[in-house]
Amino acid sequence: MEFKKLSAPSLKELFVRQIRENILSGQLSIGTQLPTEREIAQQMQVSRTVVNSGLTELERQGFLEIRPRQGVFVADYGRNGNISTLNAIMEYHSETLGRDEIRSILEVRRALEHLATDAAIEAATDEDMDRLQQLVANVETAGSVDETIEAAFAFHHELAVVGNNSILPLIYVSFKPVVTQLWLRFCRRFGTDALSDNTRSLADCVFARDREAARRCTDEHLDSAIHGCQQIY
Repeated sequence: MEFKKLSAPSLKELFVRQIRENILSGQLSIGTQLPTEREIAQQMQVSRTVVNSGLTELERQGFLEIRPRQGVFVADYGRNGNISTLNAIMEYHSETLGRDEIRSILEVRRALEHLATDAAIEAATDEDMDRLQQLVANVETAGSVDETIEAAFAFHHELAVVGNNSILPLIYVSFKPVVTQLWLRFCRRFGTDALSDNTRSLADCVFARDREAARRCTDEHLDSAIHGCQQIY
């Protein structure tokens, strides 16, 4: 058995986590102005370089707004955030995501999956279909929860690729932390066989090049996860 190398988070990472958690917990409310970089550095006993780079990262993640000559303010991340914001919220809430958040994520996935299956059925070559067959087989033979989730994502990502939409695969990669977190919840509740079966049933519709059947399959799986017998709330 091999053990993975352990590594401690950097001061910048610790800084970002603390400020982000203060925002998500409500200790720092939207619109609040943060102290100056010098004051923050003194209070947290870190260098101004750590503070500056950390604030820049938090702005990139959608949690802060840096206004030249005015200061740094907590942003309205729920209205103006981005995929990095969503990933951070998912990581923070982990198992405590509410029904509304999960339903919203799954509805976005529904739209993306319809687009991906429609395009794949239209554009995929026989060689593409053979590659997708192997990826489905990888899901079915995976040996652990993590391996099953990675294999399932590889299938869905390739499905987006073979549809020849140059933007869709990038969107899938951006949503990977969100999707895999929800699949982890799903597997913990219903087992990896359920995820494997869902992947196979969708794949078979794609292999048959049956657009409407693929859409129905997607809708059935997601409806079941939202308000059916396989809810992940």
